[in-house]
Amino acid sequence: MIKFIKNFRKDEDGAVTVDWVVLTAAVVALAAVAYNGISSGTNTLSQAINTEMGTVNPDAGAIGGTSGTSGTGG
Repeated sequence: MIKFIKNFRKDEDGAVTVDWVVLTAAVVALAAVAYNGISSGTNTLSQAINTEMGTVNPDAGAIGGTSGTSGTGG
C-alpha cells in the first residue's frame, strides 16, 4: 500500500488533468466576461438606433428635403 501511495504521488498524469481543468475554466470565464461586454455594448447601440429611427418621419420625403409628393401628381 505504501508503494502504491508513493507511485501515485509521483504520477503527474492527474496533475496535468488538474492543470487542464483550471486552464479550461479560466478560458470559459474569460469568454463569459467578453460575451457580457459585447452584449451590453450591442444592446446600447441597438437602443440608440431604435431611438433615432423612432424620430424619423417617413412622410418627410427623401434626402434633400422633398415634400414626399414628387411623382404623385399632387
